[in-house]
Amino acid sequence: MKTSFISNLSVQSAMRSTINQIQGELIDAQREVVSGRHSNLGEVLGATTSRSLNLHRDLSMMNNLLSTNSVVTQRLSSTQMAMETISNAAQTGLNTFVALAGSTDSTQLGTAVQTLTDVMDQFTTAANTSVNGEYVLAGINTDVKPVANFLKDEGGLRTDIQGWIASLGSPIAAADMETFLTTVIEPMFLDPSSPDYKWATWSSASDTPVTSRISKTEVVQTSTTTNADGFRYLAMASVVGIELLNQEMSVETRRVVSDWAIGKMGQAINGVNAERSQLGLSENRVAIANETLQAQIDIIKLNLDDLEGVDVYAASTRITALTNQMEISYNLTARISQLSLVNEL
Repeated sequence: MKTSFISNLSVQSAMRSTINQIQGELIDAQREVVSGRHSNLGEVLGATTSRSLNLHRDLSMMNNLLSTNSVVTQRLSSTQMAMETISNAAQTGLNTFVALAGSTDSTQLGTAVQTLTDVMDQFTTAANTSVNGEYVLAGINTDVKPVANFLKDEGGLRTDIQGWIASLGSPIAAADMETFLTTVIEPMFLDPSSPDYKWATWSSASDTPVTSRISKTEVVQTSTTTNADGFRYLAMASVVGIELLNQEMSVETRRVVSDWAIGKMGQAINGVNAERSQLGLSENRVAIANETLQAQIDIIKLNLDDLEGVDVYAASTRITALTNQMEISYNLTARISQLSLVNEL
């Protein structure tokens, strides 16, 4: 019979190894209880790990879309508020021209000019609305203030128009007025090919509106631009009223101005409201996209729970068992470390 000797040092080393293993398992179990997921997905899922990764990628993309859609919703809401102000201002301008009905009363004319000045001021302020440092009516030129202040003659447009009016002489004949409005004022605002075109020096907005991706497959227009015709008609009619109504002219000539301005203000209202309707459709599509994204996110989370989820109760029970096992190991290690022949002598 042969005996062998086992030192208490080797036993202590084995116990320390066991304790390290238990500690690792305990950390994994605690992580599973907190996260509700397997600690080592690759080990548990094996070949289906790629499916889990794909689901996480899709989930991250959809959450990002929801986040950007909240910014899009804010931009659309702010744009709608600005356009509502502009539409209301255009309606006020239209009412002002209709109320004149060829009036020659200086007080009434002065009041009309002041009202149209307020209309222009409201238009300029609303057109230059910014949200989070971006101008919502500047098209893709979101970092540039879209409209210069006509009343302060920013861009020199007011000086140019006053020069043209002065060249007509006084009093201004009805035929000359009609020619001036159709061959000078309209091209100045509407016709880029005209040598008199000045809108580009007044507006810094882009012709291209902002578009945003709101889902995997859907891109919508999420802003507009003051270069749209409705805004130009409003500016043009307001400018004519401000600069011409107080000029010396006959009743017939003033009626030419009023009738022309009434038509342009009507076009302005229709144009601005058309832009509002377009963005209203975009708002609706964003809302629907958000509902769809949230439903898809919920489905993906259910699939991930099936793939990666753990029984939290079982994991908690395992933590208790591992903790008890570790305490026993500590006690055994402490007792073994006290074994010595010296203590027996």
